[in-house]
Amino acid sequence: MTDRLQTALAQIDAANSADPKGEALSYGQRMTAELNRLFPQASDVLQIAARGQHVERWLLPRSDYPDGKAGYLEWRREQGRRHAERVAGIMEAAGYPQAVCVRVGVLLRKEGIKRDPEVQALEDVICFVFLRWYFADFAAKHEETQVLEIVEKTARKMSEAGRARVLAEFSLPAPLAAAFAPT
Repeated sequence: MTDRLQTALAQIDAANSADPKGEALSYGQRMTAELNRLFPQASDVLQIAARGQHVERWLLPRSDYPDGKAGYLEWRREQGRRHAERVAGIMEAAGYPQAVCVRVGVLLRKEGIKRDPEVQALEDVICFVFLRWYFADFAAKHEETQVLEIVEKTARKMSEAGRARVLAEFSLPAPLAAAFAPT
């Protein structure tokens, strides 16, 4: 690991350590662990994007936006923009060239999902982290139909290889597993 990569990851961790709920740091570390497992040869920019995917997310509460899908999507877009800006600043301070700092924004805003291999890799990692660490709690709090809808949305965002790996690694009930079946 290069000095500048180490510096950038440490700065993201420092920023996330200020989370009042104490969740952001562990989320970033889970993203890194899953990235290392799924994509061990990931570039610096992908490693930094994974660790910083939710950097300081608590600073822009969902409650600041209207209820419903439109409000949620507006909040998500603004979070992506803010995360991209914050992480690019961290990278610049760590000594990364401007072009690489711009590139991290592409990943964090998920521009080119299904077309850009690094954006898609980040999305697959996000989905794996959700399934591994957060899905059980989510499923326990929602109706079966909502759970199925979220699983279907998750699967649609993933690559074919990612979906196949989900089927190999997770024991999902048949209706949920069907969402990850090859298309």
